[in-house]
Amino acid sequence: MSCLGFLTAAQREALAASSAAGAPLSTFASPAASPGKTRRVRSLAGSADARIRESAALSAHAPHDVLTVLAGDPISSVRACVARNAGAGPLLLRRLSGDPEAVVRAWVAANPQVTDDVLQLLIGDADPSVRAVVEWAGRWPAQEGGTR
Repeated sequence: MSCLGFLTAAQREALAASSAAGAPLSTFASPAASPGKTRRVRSLAGSADARIRESAALSAHAPHDVLTVLAGDPISSVRACVARNAGAGPLLLRRLSGDPEAVVRAWVAANPQVTDDVLQLLIGDADPSVRAVVEWAGRWPAQEGGTR
């Protein structure tokens, strides 16, 4: 049984009105990364261990220059982690869309910051898994600036 069945008509009306307005009922913004946090991410990015570089590549606090360096990592799993990071930005995602590994290209297509033009490049990808992710991502509504 749904909890909505326990709401009064007035409560259901207020709930419907709040979601129709499009504004979230609450928001939470993470604090900006401290200089120490940024230093730690930079240090992780320079590790000899690919798993630690993956962690740096996935960090929401990874500076763009760190993501740019990690996008050229010789290990594809590190590049895939960069492609997963929403902070990678459209230009870096465009660069990664030409990666030789399908898993990296698929993560590019799945990134919410991917632009329509990059999805158009990937729709004709030789790998069926990449094309499937492009089709899935293409159903998301486009945001301002052409990202998903």
